[in-house]
Amino acid sequence: MLRLSSVQLFKDLGLDLAPYESRAHWHRFDPEEILVDFDDLSTDVYFLLAGEVRVLMRTASGKEVILDEMKSGELFGELAALDGIKRSANVTALTKGEACVMPAPVFRELVFSNTKIAERLFCLMASRIRELNARFVEQTVLDLRHRLYSELLRLSIPRSDHQGERVITPPPFHHIMAARIGCRREQVTREFTMMSHEGLIERTRGALILRQPEVLKARVAEALREDA
Repeated sequence: MLRLSSVQLFKDLGLDLAPYESRAHWHRFDPEEILVDFDDLSTDVYFLLAGEVRVLMRTASGKEVILDEMKSGELFGELAALDGIKRSANVTALTKGEACVMPAPVFRELVFSNTKIAERLFCLMASRIRELNARFVEQTVLDLRHRLYSELLRLSIPRSDHQGERVITPPPFHHIMAARIGCRREQVTREFTMMSHEGLIERTRGALILRQPEVLKARVAEALREDA
């Protein structure tokens, strides 16, 4: 059975997590399964042991905005466990996977009994707040094109054996990118076409390559300066 020691929050701490694991349950999920939904009153915390999920919010008009995509080793649901307020986002499985589902009282006991875990949790939550703040600023001051540049940079990683390039694997679907930056799929398609013509990106069967990420960074930085 997959254990909590593989989760980043607990990794390399050498803690005996068995007493907490025995008070949680293990849930295997399938693609498109909803693990948490808007306004749920549940307060369990989910530790991803395998698989991937997508976190999104939905406006009153039904428009969906993707907040994040999580992989094994990450956790979600900690806010409801800490404050008891109903869920603010939807979490849906992208792949098959497994999660350790821990009741809120057990999670709080685990966090409050170990300073190192509490410090890691605080740093994780601070990191998420910083990222949301950055995206909020981008949505407020940047146009669609520069929001797309910024999101591509955020999703990408350095490309091995190709110094100066970055890559997104697998290549993102246009409608997913649209949901991430708050626009229509057709607008993303148009921008990708222009970027290809400029030699900024290249799409292969298994990846989207950012050929000139420094140019994208410079354009985003200039757009932010112009707003100021």
